[in-house]
This record gives sequence, structure tokens and C-alpha cells, in this order.
Amino acid sequence: MSTLPLSRRLRCLVPLLAGALLAAGAAAAEPVARAKVEAALPALDAQAAKAVADGLVPGLAIAVVQGDALLFAKGYGLREAGKPGAVDADTVFQLASFSKPITATVVAALVGDKVLDWDTPVAALDPTFQLKDAYPTQQVSVRDLLSHRSGLPGDAGNELEALGFDRATILHRLRFVPPSSSFRAGYSYSNFGFTAGAVAAAAPTGKPWEEVAREKLFAPLGMASTSARHADFIAYENRAELHIGGAGRWAAKVTRQPDAQAPAGGVSSTARDLAQWLRLELAGGLFEGRRLIPQAALAATHQPLMTRGNNPVTGAASFYGLGWVVEYGRHGVSWGHAGAFSVGARTLVTIYPDADIGIVVLANAFPTGVPEGLADDFFDRVFGTPGRDWMGPWNAAYEGMFAPALAAARARFAPPAQALPGAPSAAYEGRYANAYVGGAQVLAAGGGLELRLGPDGQARFPLTHFSRDVFLYYPTPELPEMPSAVTFTLGADGRAASLTLEDFDGFGLGVLARE
Repeated sequence: MSTLPLSRRLRCLVPLLAGALLAAGAAAAEPVARAKVEAALPALDAQAAKAVADGLVPGLAIAVVQGDALLFAKGYGLREAGKPGAVDADTVFQLASFSKPITATVVAALVGDKVLDWDTPVAALDPTFQLKDAYPTQQVSVRDLLSHRSGLPGDAGNELEALGFDRATILHRLRFVPPSSSFRAGYSYSNFGFTAGAVAAAAPTGKPWEEVAREKLFAPLGMASTSARHADFIAYENRAELHIGGAGRWAAKVTRQPDAQAPAGGVSSTARDLAQWLRLELAGGLFEGRRLIPQAALAATHQPLMTRGNNPVTGAASFYGLGWVVEYGRHGVSWGHAGAFSVGARTLVTIYPDADIGIVVLANAFPTGVPEGLADDFFDRVFGTPGRDWMGPWNAAYEGMFAPALAAARARFAPPAQALPGAPSAAYEGRYANAYVGGAQVLAAGGGLELRLGPDGQARFPLTHFSRDVFLYYPTPELPEMPSAVTFTLGADGRAASLTLEDFDGFGLGVLARE
């Protein structure tokens, strides 16, 4: 059983499941005639339209590429539920972790330019980067960070981002996080480990990561609506809002600003733009007759490096490469990646390289398995094995992912029959700090106590008394009923000498001493 607190396990589930639950390709794929691919497109079109009409998602955009040809690009539904703007192939979506294979392509371009090698130590690129232990700090490479084998726990840094800390602060504080496994011995999906690898790769250029991505990939491919900056995303009128609530109840309630982890989850793009990138991937680094990335540098991203077990829906053997999930399933080898923001985004890319086919499916809602359901059905038709319902299992996988955690939290924090009274509020008020979380302030507000975290205390949480010196707060905006505990330890003088934030204590970094 995981030792992470419930609310932190909740935040881990989205990237882990989004990375694990991919459309998989038992037999080696054969080249597929263009006519067979085209024959499968009407069913894909009809199923996408039905998914929107049935309320499974507010909006969708899809692109299909075979070889160097864009065969299909279309949008469905609405950019924002209840408003008239329609989704089309040029609507900009936030990609979430679908950003990772795009970032891997950018780094491959830098490797091709001999700015670095995949095995260049990060310390040689960015001497400020540091992990908890000396040996990994000296040896960890870009390959290690982009394949999630550095030993960093998966959630490290995510909770700091949620509090409003910037990228530089978060990457600096990773040095305080104890490893979850020995160096290169375990797979742990880490957004900020991945981000650190990409930022280090860009460091020798002297330019920010976002500009390197534009220069090395987006501009050469004509991906004019693609960016790794959130400000660019919100500048587009034709953009998809994030939705939560479920079928028939979709509402755009929460925004997501992912600049801190842009290489891992902050790219925004359109189906049509992403089709250009698919063409590059399928051609092994060639685009419109020009060699943009050396074939060997790009091929390295598709090599399976870390085992991830079996895909929980398709059963395919699953591995992680460099920003890509590599699976061996019913149609042969596939490269892919899913993306998800639990505040309202679902995205997917799947490529069958032997068949020279790729698909991108973008949706503006969470939870939903519609992207995988559509892609799996499409590939079954292309490869001549239609008939299985994929939408149901994929929807169930995503829709049920938070229920156990919520149920456990409600049971654990059910009001006690005889709650013990707490100390006077003044005993808890004050400033607390540790190196990882930074500062925290507990102060009187609104007739009770309030916890303030993050830069300048900008993240504010009312504290609800539970029993004795334990209080509850609710750190997950998209699941407002998910509590986490704040436990105070009182000294001999009757004042709290420290507090423990359960949400941060899975790494042993949740204890903050009174300043």
C-alpha cells in the first residue's frame, strides 16, 4: 500500500493513469493499405460525433496521419459547454502530459545539433541541479530524467506547483526529496524530474525552454498555434476550456496554468498542428524532404527503457522510453502517450510505426476515456479486428479512479463520536517553515483559523477542527470534499512547536517548525 496521504495519492493518479492507460497496439503490424485506413474513417467520424451528442465530452478534435499525408482532421462539439463556439481542427487544447513526447522530440533535435548527448550528465548542463544524494546528482543524465528512472518520487514538486511556486523554486527544492528507489532501479513518473531534464538540455543554448521548443520544432513544422507558454494559449479566442462534472453536467469551472512544468505538461496545440508533428515522427525526422532531426537521435526516444507492467485495459506489455510509452499489444508495437488534467483535459497520441499510422485525439473534459475508446476502435478497424467495445472500459477506468480515495478519506475523517477539544486558537497561530514547503502561516480569520501556504501566503485554506490538535483542510480544488490533516504538536508552554501537513508528509517533508 502507498504511504502517500490520500490527497497526494489523488494527484499522483492522474499522471500515472494517464501515462499507463494508453491505446495499445499480440502480432507484428503489417503495412496497411491507404484504402483500409480511409475505410475506417467514417466509423471514427460517427463515433466521435456520437460521443459528443451523448454528452460524454463537450468537445473533441481528431487528426489521423498515414505516412506523409493528413487523412483526417475535424472538430466536434463546443469549446465551452453552454456557449456557441464550435470546436474545429484548429481549436487549441491544453495537452497536459501529451506534452512529454513533444518535448522528447525537441530534445532529440538538440541532440542532433550536438548540444548534448542523451547520456550527458545534467550536472554538466546545469550545475545548480541537485538530487538528495551525491551519486545520483553527479551521474543523472537527460536520458534518466526523461525515462523517469532518477529515483525521484512521482509527486515530487507537483504539490509545490499547486501552491503557486515557480519552476526555479520547485527544481531547487527537489534536492530535499528522499528517493523512492535506488538510482536507475525503479520507474516513478515524475513531472518535475522530466521538466528538469528538458530544462537542462536547453541550458547550453542560453535560451528559455519555451523559446527552444518554438525554434527547434514548432516554427520549422509550421505549428503556428502551438506553444509551451500558457499566456499564448489564453490569447487564442479559438481555445477549448477545461470541463469537469461528468456526462450531462460538464462545466468550465477551473483553470490550469502549467508553466512551471511546461516541458512535462504545459504545451497547447491543435489537431492540425499536431498532424505536422506526426508526419515528422513517422518519417524518422524528415519533414517535407528536409532532415530536421537525425534519425538516430529521434529513434532513441522510442526505445523501451523502463518496464511498467501491463496496460490495465488492453493488457499490452508496457514500457517507458524517452517521453513515450512503448507498448507491445494486439496490433504490434505502438508509441503513445496520454495526457490528463483532473481539472478538465484528456488527450492522446498513438502511433503504429510499422503501419505508418498515427492518431491524435483531444478532449476538453475529465474524467473520460473517450480518446482511448475512439483510438482503439479505429485501430481495430484499420487492422481488421473490429467488434469489441473499448469506450466502456476506458470510461470506467477514468471515472472510477478517484472513488476509492474519496471513500477512504470520508471514512477516516468522519466526525468522531467524542471529539476532543482543541487548545485556544492562539496556541496554534504563528509562522512555521521547512526547506521544502517553505513558510506557512496560521492565523485567525473568519471566526476560525486559516492556513496560508505558497509564495507570500497566496494559497489560503480554512482549517476545520477535527479532534484535539488535528485540523482538516481541503487542498484539491477539483475535489473539494477530499480532506487532508494538519496536526499540531504542542510544547511545554502550551503553544504549538510544529505542525505536520499530511499532504506533504509522504516524503517525510511535512513537518514545519515554528519560526
